[in-house]
Amino acid sequence: MNMKVSGFTIIRNAVKYDFPIVEAIKSILPVCDEVVVAVGKSEDDTLGLIKNIGSDKIKIIETVWDDSLREGGKVLAVETNKAFEAISKESDWGFYIQADECVHEKYLPVIKEAMLKWKDNPRVDGLLFNYLHFYGSYDYVGNSRKWYGHEIRIVRNDKQIHSFRDAQGFRKNNRLLKVKPIDAWMYHYGWVKDPRTQQEKRKEFEKMWHDDEFVEKKIAVSEEFDYSSIDSLAKFEGTHPEVMQERINRQNWTFTYDPTKGVKLPPAKRFLNFLEKVTGREIGRYKNYKKI
Repeated sequence: MNMKVSGFTIIRNAVKYDFPIVEAIKSILPVCDEVVVAVGKSEDDTLGLIKNIGSDKIKIIETVWDDSLREGGKVLAVETNKAFEAISKESDWGFYIQADECVHEKYLPVIKEAMLKWKDNPRVDGLLFNYLHFYGSYDYVGNSRKWYGHEIRIVRNDKQIHSFRDAQGFRKNNRLLKVKPIDAWMYHYGWVKDPRTQQEKRKEFEKMWHDDEFVEKKIAVSEEFDYSSIDSLAKFEGTHPEVMQERINRQNWTFTYDPTKGVKLPPAKRFLNFLEKVTGREIGRYKNYKKI
């Protein structure tokens, strides 16, 4: 059965803020016929970084981010839409990946099978991934309701579909996408960086939501991000994607997790966390999609 898949992603200042964008792109390349990378004008050689991947599947479009869009992370959705618009008209699916995400190679056959299975069913707007959120180091994952458990990362190549709010999800004519869950996980590494780089990245990204005055008040005057301000973590017992191994080997900071310290949740939230872990029921969670 013939099928064409276009990956798409956005990036700016990848070197400055140490984004694993190269690993992200490489992780989806095997199931994509092309990967469109919208490279925003940067303060570093992000463009050279992407070019050096050296795959003829990669299609680069150069963009300029509108930094005046400081409400709700809107600029991220605007840039994502530019990348989505640039994918091949012949593609059946668009495989979206963010600059701090990665797919484990063990899930690629599952992902490809799901795309083939639902390719000719117009009711299915997209495919829903499970999520692992790494925090502090490559050894711990968030295991509370603080983290979103699922998100759409494959969408039908339908230009009625557009990136939503801060590019976390998608909408179709401003309605929820109808999706099929798949047995594949997206590994999110956005909270795993040298504490100094993490602090700088956080300052930069807060500017996409708030004005300078708010950012100055909200972000602590510190050279390093405080990783201790977390409610609950679990030890990661699995393996990381092969494309991440070199980066993991380069880790040059130490992170330790003490479950007796950190953020203490109120009883109601602790109960919901417990209930979700035991039963799998996601009571009261915001869902950015409609399962069918």
